[in-house]
Amino acid sequence: MSRRELVAGATAAAAFSAVPLQAQAGNAGTDKPVTAKVSLTVNGQRRELELDTRTSLLDAAREHLQLTGSKKGCDHGQCGACTMIVDGRRINSCLTLAVMHQGSEITTIEGLGQPDNLHPMQAAFIKHDGYQCGYCTPGQICSGVAVLGEIKAGIPSHVTADLNAPMEATVDEIRERMSGNICRCGAYSNIVEAMTEVAGRQA
Repeated sequence: MSRRELVAGATAAAAFSAVPLQAQAGNAGTDKPVTAKVSLTVNGQRRELELDTRTSLLDAAREHLQLTGSKKGCDHGQCGACTMIVDGRRINSCLTLAVMHQGSEITTIEGLGQPDNLHPMQAAFIKHDGYQCGYCTPGQICSGVAVLGEIKAGIPSHVTADLNAPMEATVDEIRERMSGNICRCGAYSNIVEAMTEVAGRQA
């Protein structure tokens, strides 16, 4: 292949890649979303939705159920602002599709407590100033509730020293387990204090 032919071929390939995908695909019918009926129990209430199958659990809650407490931070599962409790386990709701949780029990921050009847973790966060701007706080609180549940259930973490000893909510355990929840304001020590207080009440 000559240099001229190589340059001509590369130019043609570049021109083709610049053509919009819709034009390349023609009338393939890919612009119409595929929907599915999804049944979820959210904060104790059964909810029936018809969703685009690409809808994340976070977007289903925020856009379709108007539960805007869970925040869309990074949308890549790296900050924890979207943390929800699904079937007893905490998950990054931005990384999972709603259709994957057919029949699941989902708890968002709205389901933990109300202004006149706060969840103990919410009350402890207020007492210890475990929030500043408040953006990540719903995810921090949901994660905190789940973390203390993990410790109570005896589920070890990376820093667990003795797998045969009773699990304790030490500062190291809490910090390790909460490491997926980022606080850009830096209220980490206050968050640990709040969780330690709640863990002490549960002991």
